[in-house]
Amino acid sequence: MLTVRQTKFAKSRQLPLHPSTVEALARYRRQRTRHVPTTADMPFFISSRGRRLGQPLGERQAHRVFTALRDSLGWVNRGFHEAPRLHELRHSFAVRRVMLWHAKGTNVDQMMLALSTYMGHAEIFYTYW
Repeated sequence: MLTVRQTKFAKSRQLPLHPSTVEALARYRRQRTRHVPTTADMPFFISSRGRRLGQPLGERQAHRVFTALRDSLGWVNRGFHEAPRLHELRHSFAVRRVMLWHAKGTNVDQMMLALSTYMGHAEIFYTYW
């Protein structure tokens, strides 16, 4: 389980993770520990070089890493922007989840509250929107 603490609405939630994600995060933790002295209160994602070594990973850095990964994977833009953006992965996840429920014959309206909670939305109408 991944614990997301104090989001922009001052809420916390737990999210289940796929085993492959758990393994990737464990590999990252092992590498981080080898290269940077860690403490219990250190954020999980940290900068790995320069003046910010060991400091929390900033938003600009996260976007730079995502851009490099996206470009190396050859992702093609199918939206309104120059290229797929990090935040759009949330939208893709939500849409695919609703489509999967529909394909399985699940009552989507009954599942929307669970999806809204998972996404961390303050109100369920944001999830419908």
